[in-house]
Amino acid sequence: MRTATLGVDLGGTKVETAIVDDVGNILAAHRRPTHAGKGAAGIIADIVACARDCLGEASRAAEALGIGVAGQVDAATGTVRFAPNLGWRDVPLRAELEQALALRVVVTNDVRAATWGEWQHGAGRGVDDLVCVFVGTGVGGGIVSGGRMLEGCSGSAGEVGHMTIVAGGRRCRCPNRGCLEAYAGGWAIAERAQEAVRADLRAGGTLVALAGDVQNITAASVAQAYRQGDPLSCHLVAETGRYLAAGMVGIVNAFNPCLLILGGGVIEGLPELIPLVEREIRARALGAAVEPLRVVKAALGGDAGVVGAAVLAQKTLVGEYT
Repeated sequence: MRTATLGVDLGGTKVETAIVDDVGNILAAHRRPTHAGKGAAGIIADIVACARDCLGEASRAAEALGIGVAGQVDAATGTVRFAPNLGWRDVPLRAELEQALALRVVVTNDVRAATWGEWQHGAGRGVDDLVCVFVGTGVGGGIVSGGRMLEGCSGSAGEVGHMTIVAGGRRCRCPNRGCLEAYAGGWAIAERAQEAVRADLRAGGTLVALAGDVQNITAASVAQAYRQGDPLSCHLVAETGRYLAAGMVGIVNAFNPCLLILGGGVIEGLPELIPLVEREIRARALGAAVEPLRVVKAALGGDAGVVGAAVLAQKTLVGEYT
């Protein structure tokens, strides 16, 4: 029987759990809504219940658990240092889960977990130099160089959404201005669209009709209007592609990956961004960096986080991740 481990993807509104075998097959999966207002103890109880439900559905035991959290993680101790969507600071998640489930637990950032999933069992399988960039509500990434996941001095490597692409530009949700996320993240696309509509209500008619109100316009509204050929939304999508490409050019020049994987909710909703970004990269990045590069869409979709977290759990069993 193949080794099975639990992978958990913890976000601000839900916890997803899957039991995964050692070749990346999901044997059972379970999802449960959760709310930051429950506090750390309540959310951890949800994680434990979700994990037990998943194990029950699979009718088998897991040998370890990996969990990706949308926040900053101290990988050495398994402490969540800061998770803004959960309202957490310095939560000893590994210790709590190990006590509750009697399993070995590894804790990582959610985007790094998704990168592990794509690298080991998705679009990056067999590639030792790659970058994954996930564009959703925010923008994050993971970097594999020479067959090793880069973690950085304090475990925060891969925060590509907070690289500056416009000096003194739009305010980000971090302390900086001009970040890639402040232009290409889902929240920023919504913000830019709302500003454009307020500046020209006639041009924004389609977006307002779809959303019901200017303040309800989201990145999904822009994608929907774009599919209908709305000129303002077409402009916003093209502009978003140029901003995203500006960040990717810097990443390609800095890390020289063989493969750039693009994923996340914004990419799923607007896959047309991928060829747009690739054209810009090939026109603007250094020739030596572009020549071997492939740009592809993430393969695992919403399963990348749980699969990748399970991969980390599997690696703890053989001593490849400590």
